[in-house]
Amino acid sequence: MKIGNRIGEFLQLRKAYRDLSKLDDAALKDIGVARGDIKRLVYGR
Repeated sequence: MKIGNRIGEFLQLRKAYRDLSKLDDAALKDIGVARGDIKRLVYGR
């Protein structure tokens, strides 16, 4: 994978993590995500 693609992917993942983290617990529950699962869901760890 080219470095530009990797950087783009990293930035997208970071934005997804940040956006999900900003949601309140009720909104997370509506989409079926627990706050403790955000990192695993976004980064796969």
